[in-house]
Amino acid sequence: MEKIIDKTTAGKLSHRILLIFALAILLAAEGFFGYSLHQLSERQEQIKHDYSRVNNITYGLFSVQQWKDKVAAIVHHQVSGLKITRKQKKVLQGEVEQVLLALIDKAEALVNKPKKTISGKIQKFAIKNFVNSDSIRAQVPSFARKIIAEIDNPKNKKQLGRMALGEFNEIAKEESQDTAFVANNAIMKKIYNSYGVSSNAQLNQKLSSSLINIRKQTYAYCFGMLSCVIVVLAFWWLLRRRTDLHATLFIMSLLFAFILLGVGLTASMIEVDARIRSLDFVLLGEHVVFNDQVLFFQSKSIMDVVRVLISQSAIDSVLVGVLILAFSILFPVVKLTSTGVHLLGGKRWAENRIIRYFAFQSGKWSMADVIVIAILMAYIGLNGLLENQLRALNINNDSLTILTTNNTALQPGYIIFICFVLYGLILSTILKSITPHDVH
Repeated sequence: MEKIIDKTTAGKLSHRILLIFALAILLAAEGFFGYSLHQLSERQEQIKHDYSRVNNITYGLFSVQQWKDKVAAIVHHQVSGLKITRKQKKVLQGEVEQVLLALIDKAEALVNKPKKTISGKIQKFAIKNFVNSDSIRAQVPSFARKIIAEIDNPKNKKQLGRMALGEFNEIAKEESQDTAFVANNAIMKKIYNSYGVSSNAQLNQKLSSSLINIRKQTYAYCFGMLSCVIVVLAFWWLLRRRTDLHATLFIMSLLFAFILLGVGLTASMIEVDARIRSLDFVLLGEHVVFNDQVLFFQSKSIMDVVRVLISQSAIDSVLVGVLILAFSILFPVVKLTSTGVHLLGGKRWAENRIIRYFAFQSGKWSMADVIVIAILMAYIGLNGLLENQLRALNINNDSLTILTTNNTALQPGYIIFICFVLYGLILSTILKSITPHDVH
């Protein structure tokens, strides 16, 4: 009889060890997926912050330097490509001649005007006797041809371009000496160096490619974590009649919940991104284009929100931050811990009022599910507001085209946090059905 009992006990022990081993492998996989997702979330947030800094509308569409470069290219192209045909020269010749003749007539009228002073009378006498206006008029066609030849001179075309950009250069020089511009320029160079590029175009191409890969990997790790949790719940279904394994399975299940909670709190949950995708208008017959001008960007996790609120000077912000910290972070941690203590501890610990309260009754005070709904409602509200506001900026006609885009989106951290909330509810239900202690 004792041998049969020993064999039964040994069999149960071996089954428990096998269960722990299998779940430990699964837990390690979930931990790897969670850590990788967290790292990728931070990497994505950093890349998008750098992208929004480099492409911010303040340093793009609103920057004199950007306008100077674009206008300079147009002016240079227009001036260097300026070619006067024979027909145009003939028309221009007549126009210049008329201007010169008008100037001679005006000068002659000023000379013939009665003079009251002695010096004025002397000047009038000298000009009448020594300056032949008819001879000057005869040379007007020659003067006009020389003026047109000077305009068509490549060297003078460059000078004309510099003159056209003179005012832009002055304003750009003032901007380049501004302390804010200097500081931002230093940051831009640092960002370029960190990514091994030398221009906005190269940086944008590299960052866009990186973000596409990160997004694919992030969702792969996210669904990997969810798959691990589904497997755990499948274990519960398969072992629902093995009461001897329930305590072990429940404690291991709590570890999965802690990983979900940790990743859900620290990974980005919502991202607000509003930008002008394209601004295109015609200047001097050529297109001036600004692409991906970021109007606003923010990416936050729940922990980021708590840190921001608590660091504020306003007491109401600090109070909200403390409430979120207490009811959405600390309460779930204490609840999970209490369920484990209730199941593993002796009768004294299991029936302790504080342990029992947090294990079975604290759910109504936990705001984790409220946070899920609040973030969803905030996303819906922000998304609708941005869509309406950005739609008002859209313009599409022959001379000006403005296209806006709203990239506001929920992030994988939100999916993980929802999974934790639902998983926590399932574990609470399971605990009530497997606990050997009084829960009332």
